[in-house]
Amino acid sequence: MTTVDLPLLPLGRGIDLDSERGVECPGDLPAASDPSLVARARAAKEALGDRVFVLGHHYQRDEVIQFADVTGDSFKLARDAAARPDAEFIVFCGVHFMAESADILTSPAQRVILPDLAAGCSMADMARLLQVEKAWAALEEAGIADDVVPVTYMNSSADIKAFCGRHGGVVCTSSNAQTVLEWAFERGSKVLFLPDQHLGRNTAVLKLGIPLERNVVWDPLKPDGGLTREQLEDATMILWKGHCSVHGRFSPDTIGELRAEIPNLQVIVHPECQHEVVLQADLVGSTEFIITTIENAPPGSAFAVGTELNLVQRLAHAHPDKRIVFLDRNVCYCSTMNRIDLPHLVWALESLVAGDVPNVIEVDPDTEHFARLALERMLELPGKTHKD
Repeated sequence: MTTVDLPLLPLGRGIDLDSERGVECPGDLPAASDPSLVARARAAKEALGDRVFVLGHHYQRDEVIQFADVTGDSFKLARDAAARPDAEFIVFCGVHFMAESADILTSPAQRVILPDLAAGCSMADMARLLQVEKAWAALEEAGIADDVVPVTYMNSSADIKAFCGRHGGVVCTSSNAQTVLEWAFERGSKVLFLPDQHLGRNTAVLKLGIPLERNVVWDPLKPDGGLTREQLEDATMILWKGHCSVHGRFSPDTIGELRAEIPNLQVIVHPECQHEVVLQADLVGSTEFIITTIENAPPGSAFAVGTELNLVQRLAHAHPDKRIVFLDRNVCYCSTMNRIDLPHLVWALESLVAGDVPNVIEVDPDTEHFARLALERMLELPGKTHKD
């Protein structure tokens, strides 16, 4: 078989897509095949007026973002929805766990709609309730459950948030993970961190100074998580074996090659990235942190950004006076985020105009109660903003 050497990053805004590094790619998604979709979306949204409130996550396509009333990270958007109690319909352009959070925080009279039910989250799907309950039973059998406080990342299903609520635990975001872990360690000597091992490890090691060897990974596909009783007893952080399919792709090798190529480059990454990538980055922070840092940087600044490509492209186009490149060798869209496209949004809005309410996301009352409890514990913590 003949092999073809690909350039480090087959993306580039400029003349030569084979050599210019940037944020465009030859494989970008084509425009919607129906040129009337934009006009139809505008007409449907205008017909609904204040009855509808459209939320757009930062990782959504531009064709969808243009119709969002607000943009932001998942928890900010859920809180924005709760702050609009007069909006009968909340159309959440994001993924399933985000719509669940919006349903938990909004009033019973409001209905949350996900334009495509297939828009899930691979990370959230890596921690299933039965798996987590089985893991907790193993911790009880090992005699350490009383010492463990469960902490789940916002990027988790409602039933995992509820599990934490039932067991004295809490929810965190990428920007307040340190504060949340400090709260947890005031209540126990160990933390079970769900579902993203990288955010848990990066926060524990780099923010709290917990030795790397005191972080162990629980693999739900192995008996007893693949860990011995001694490993569990010695551990401070029990990290669930989960990860973001986008942020987990970034490689430390790419960072070195980029630094050699681009003078005065700053590497800025999300804490969902692998530990080895975070160690080599100049700046690490939430989606909002990345956006704000680039917005406030002086003209001529150069950034390699380790987060979802839709957002990186949007930042590059908004700041042509800065060099903004993507920290991966290949295209790295979030495939499930991209399921919310303009045809699905138009269908959802036009259905509402016609009196049909499609794809309603509802969390059952018991799950909602305990998930809200875990969220409220987070919101009661001082000092940090609550952003993804």
